[in-house]
Amino acid sequence: MKKIVLAMLLVAAVAAVAQTTPAPAQASPQTAAPAAQAAPAKPAAQKKEIKDPAEYNAYVGAIQQQDAAAKISGLEAFLTQYPNSVMKEDALELLMSAYGQTNNAAKAQETALKVLQANPCNLRGLALLSFTKRAAAEQGGPTAAQSLTEAGQYGEKGLQCEQTAAKPEGTSDADFAKLKSETAGIFNGAAGMAAFQAKDYAKAQQELGAAVQADAPDISSLRDVYPLALSYLTPPACPPPAPAGSDSAQPATPPPAGCSNAEKEAAGLFYIARAADLAQGPGKAQITKFGQSKYDKYHGADDGWSDLMAKAATATTPAGVAVTQYVPPTPAQQCADLQKQKKVEEMSFAEWQLCLSDGAPDAADKVWSTLKGKPLQMQAHIISIDTTGKATKLMLAGSEDDIEAKKADIDLTMAAAIPKKDMPKEDTDFQFQGTPTAYTPKPFTMTMDDGAMLVKAKPKPAPTHRRPAAQ
Repeated sequence: MKKIVLAMLLVAAVAAVAQTTPAPAQASPQTAAPAAQAAPAKPAAQKKEIKDPAEYNAYVGAIQQQDAAAKISGLEAFLTQYPNSVMKEDALELLMSAYGQTNNAAKAQETALKVLQANPCNLRGLALLSFTKRAAAEQGGPTAAQSLTEAGQYGEKGLQCEQTAAKPEGTSDADFAKLKSETAGIFNGAAGMAAFQAKDYAKAQQELGAAVQADAPDISSLRDVYPLALSYLTPPACPPPAPAGSDSAQPATPPPAGCSNAEKEAAGLFYIARAADLAQGPGKAQITKFGQSKYDKYHGADDGWSDLMAKAATATTPAGVAVTQYVPPTPAQQCADLQKQKKVEEMSFAEWQLCLSDGAPDAADKVWSTLKGKPLQMQAHIISIDTTGKATKLMLAGSEDDIEAKKADIDLTMAAAIPKKDMPKEDTDFQFQGTPTAYTPKPFTMTMDDGAMLVKAKPKPAPTHRRPAAQ
């Protein structure tokens, strides 16, 4: 409800721009005579005149009311009595504004629809419906998606009408320019949010970016800045363009519109930092935390985040903002780094698996030459047990990733069958000794023979203390 009230206040403010409608001219008998009815060259530019004195007095009496309720009453009566008046659109605009001043959202929207019936390109009517439909969507609920779609439709229509709208009679060039600027910001915001809902991120970036730049100082731009940031940060990264065919007849496939590249990631991070600066209350901490997590993920560390926040507090565009993307080392590089830091014997099973699966050939050879044929003592997780042969065979998971995936990466053959009383259970941890004899890089499996259970020594029983014999 708070946003609907804000919408009413906003539209009342927008409606006030160039809304100092003077009383229409009242035709004199000479003007009303048939001889004076010659049509001018441009009828659209003709000054509006009320020829009926009673109609004129009713209209002037209504628009001159200072009290909003009295103005509503007067205008409703005028429109009922004179439904085809030359001043119908003007009267409906003023009625819409008066309902906005009284925070009557339903009647303001109802009147806005009537305004658009009189003139489908009325900027104030389109602005009110764009804004209030978007505000209704932001409140959530089962009709939120439909409200946002309608907001976008009114926004698109408004942007089209901005190109052709005629300056209202009695409005100065400066006031008309201000009206178009403020309503364009509303239209861009609604169209941008609808595009974001439809996952048209390229259009959302364009429209919301325009809305952010058009936001008036007295209208919080957070509601445009935050979704603008998301429109940059939500899309997946742009894939590299597919190379052209060998015959060069097939052009390279362009990346999807709106996908994220380095420039767009930097823009998104700037706008999320700006949203964090603009936010108030609990939302500030939440947006800041979200923004920093996105920054850390992209950059690989939080260095530079505070500088970006400082820049976003004063700048309004991401011009000049650059954030270096963290590129993780390849598995082969990770293996090479491990071998600089640890001996093979000090590595975990998962680190052996990394080097044997994805390390450079010389790095893999170094690990395998150290492990092959040498008994290893370790713990793994039992995936399955096969007791059909002379020796018990266990499929084990030794790395955390494979344990979580319940995927075997060790094929262990015991030196002999495990007695029934000592048989472990599947989906439990198992301590053992085994000798590596072979491995398969992908999918990774290390084959071990001569397996033996490692059983912890049972605790010694506590000594028995007997009472000394009676003397």
